[in-house]
Amino acid sequence: MPAASAALLGLAFLAGAVRAGPAPAAGEVSFAARLSAAALERTSHTVRYEGAYVRIPYPGGDVPASTGVCTDEVIRSYRALGIDLQREVHEDMARHFSLYPRTWKRSAPDANIDHRRVPNLRVFLSRKGESLPVTKEARDYLPGDLVTWSLPGSLPHIGLVVDAKGPSGRNQIVHNVGRGPKLEDVLFDWEITGHYRYAGPRR
Repeated sequence: MPAASAALLGLAFLAGAVRAGPAPAAGEVSFAARLSAAALERTSHTVRYEGAYVRIPYPGGDVPASTGVCTDEVIRSYRALGIDLQREVHEDMARHFSLYPRTWKRSAPDANIDHRRVPNLRVFLSRKGESLPVTKEARDYLPGDLVTWSLPGSLPHIGLVVDAKGPSGRNQIVHNVGRGPKLEDVLFDWEITGHYRYAGPRR
């Protein structure tokens, strides 16, 4: 990223943080820029929307690269930066299983699928990252932030805010809502249920 763009990104973070939470540290600004770039790179891939249960290796497992759902684009973007959400979510669920949704009536964590479910990611992100205010101000949603929505039919969805403006003037979203990873100007198209910032594990 050119220095000028990085500087502007840093200013955007600081301006948004006044409204949406504490200012991120300098390292987190750099991380957010890299996460945004990783998400944008995902739009160059052809992915068929496929949400079937698949047994995958642990850690570092992934469903076939040609398939996936909305969560897989988030997982793959983080993995490009060396962060394995499969491992991070599984380890937290193994220690604090009672804090996670029981929607699927499981009695123990399942590393094949837990990190691929939006409700689980919402709990994880609120515990291990920052849970930020949900507002109607586009300037509060910064590159590198994660947003969750409730789609028609109460379907949970997740995407990444990236450093690319859309026709509305807002930062756009990289997500997979059924047609593979796309860059779209959809921040306020559905009911927002969560707004998060996560820069990886603190070990």
